[in-house]
Amino acid sequence: MPVVQFAPFSSLVQPGFWHELTRMKIDVLRLSEDAITVNGSYSVGRSIRDRETGQDIALGCNLTVGEDAYQKAPQLSPMSVQATGVFKNFNTIEDFKAADKAALVNDVVSKIWDSIITTKDTSLLTQFLLITFADLKKYQYFYWFAFPAFVSKPAWQISENGWKSADEEIQGEIGGITEVGSIEQYEEFFARYPSALPENPGWPLRNLLTFLRAVYPSQTSSVRVLCWRDSEKPITGKPWRSRFGVVSVGEGDPTTKPSAIGWERHPTTNKLSARVADLAPMMDPKRLADQAVDLNLKLMRWRILPSLDLDKVASTRCLLLGAGTLGCYVARTLMGWGVRTITFVDSARVSFSNPVRQPLFEFEDCLNGGKPKAACAAQRLTKIFPGINATGHDMSIPMPGHPIPPASTEQAKKDVERLETLFDEHDVVFLLMDSRESRWLPTVLGAAKGKIVLNAALGFDTYLVMRHGARASSSTGNRLGCYYCNDIVAPADSLTDRTLDQMCTVTRPGLASIAASTAVELLVSLLQHPDGLHAPPPPAQANGAAADPSTSGSVLGLVPHQLRGFLAQFRNLPITGAAYDKCTGCSETVLKAYEEQGFNMLLKAFNEPGFLEKLTGLDELYNEGDAAMESVDWDEEDEEDE
Repeated sequence: MPVVQFAPFSSLVQPGFWHELTRMKIDVLRLSEDAITVNGSYSVGRSIRDRETGQDIALGCNLTVGEDAYQKAPQLSPMSVQATGVFKNFNTIEDFKAADKAALVNDVVSKIWDSIITTKDTSLLTQFLLITFADLKKYQYFYWFAFPAFVSKPAWQISENGWKSADEEIQGEIGGITEVGSIEQYEEFFARYPSALPENPGWPLRNLLTFLRAVYPSQTSSVRVLCWRDSEKPITGKPWRSRFGVVSVGEGDPTTKPSAIGWERHPTTNKLSARVADLAPMMDPKRLADQAVDLNLKLMRWRILPSLDLDKVASTRCLLLGAGTLGCYVARTLMGWGVRTITFVDSARVSFSNPVRQPLFEFEDCLNGGKPKAACAAQRLTKIFPGINATGHDMSIPMPGHPIPPASTEQAKKDVERLETLFDEHDVVFLLMDSRESRWLPTVLGAAKGKIVLNAALGFDTYLVMRHGARASSSTGNRLGCYYCNDIVAPADSLTDRTLDQMCTVTRPGLASIAASTAVELLVSLLQHPDGLHAPPPPAQANGAAADPSTSGSVLGLVPHQLRGFLAQFRNLPITGAAYDKCTGCSETVLKAYEEQGFNMLLKAFNEPGFLEKLTGLDELYNEGDAAMESVDWDEEDEEDE
């Protein structure tokens, strides 16, 4: 009698399975290569009829896994049967290729056999094994399925009548009436098999026959099998497509664990080999970018810093005052950290000297008088990453020492109101301008509105990066100073009558990117600190020793107040500066005057020399200093001798 040939499974992986694997790899599995349980399903064997020839064409015997494969109770489509799988993802393609395939299958087979012998559990008979390697940078997924099945020795054979139409057999033997019983009642056995081939039962029958032989050895040398091929109730007058046959097996020891097979053959080459799913061409490029842009950050979190709060960084809205060299580099580094909202404010246009130093501009941006820097920088960010929310505002920031003519007062008021609105809409403000006085109004607004303010300023080969402290009314402990706290001189006009080297920011080319990156890293470290804006600086160390980053409170290490960099020495110096109660930028006197008087107070600061000194009491300090100098009895003769 002919040996029974079983129709093997073919794997069918829905794209949602790979998308979910991407999430699982980054957020759950990480570096783990432990096997986990997944679920798939297969359906009743189906066939279609060729209208021209009238012949039935069998469809593939598919075992399908989808997006819900990782769930404990996936939703099954009608007429489908659940199958449990063992899933193992490897971290490298080399590990995937070198995996001991025989050992992996044997491990699953042993569990199936143990369930047959010990618990007689039929739910584990149809299992699958899936090994993968996910290349998340290229969105390529290497995979290989195995459908472990026992090999009967001697082999099962089909009776001399072969596989016959179930319609004829059922009608002839039992009058067209069928009954469904449990597998344990094998005499009444009736099961679903995913084969539609007329001479080949489905793959799950292999393990089921092994089960029956092991559990009922004296009664199962011959088994009647009904292969159900009809997913719907047959239409009257149409014959069943199901098949019926009697299979038998020769003498053997059914209690001895048989050998097993199961690795899927490649559908193209028919060889035992893995397959690859390349999803990149199928996906929207913007979606690809959105998933890939934060890959480095997520890998950083689960490999090195599990407690890193990336969502807090991504949701931080950043306002960049200045779209020059510092502004461009700060924006790029913020994007690298996953920040999604970046807004530029600048009044300048792109000039021919800009593109080589400012990476968000190109030569074409300089033509016809140059594009507005703020809008151009924002547009370039969206070209780099379409998922960014970037906008630009072409506007000037009013400054002390630069009087506003009466005809321009209304426009200045609108500019101030616009700037105040931008401060309200953002969480962090970067001061990246090229003059001292342009930072005064943002310093006042940042302190009054409780915003995180980061300052970056450049010299030829030195730089300053600092975070402004919280205002006095909300501070606990020693308050940190702002950009103006170290000065006893109010900001004034530093732009008029400057020479060419003073009008341009003359610095070593690498300095701006170092300072900008340092400012962003300081921000992210601050965001990871539980006290946020109120995070204390590291304590002073004896003999210039470095502070211990593990005691800072931030998972990223220290959160200094100021960093002064010296490129000539390739050295950074952390400094802590206390707030000054007569500061022209952040003292309570200035902030309360602004909150009470609004634009009128600001207008006086812009137009009236000496206003801020008088408001804060610096004028009295000057007078006391002059009086002290006059009270000194200078010995002119000793001075001449020296």
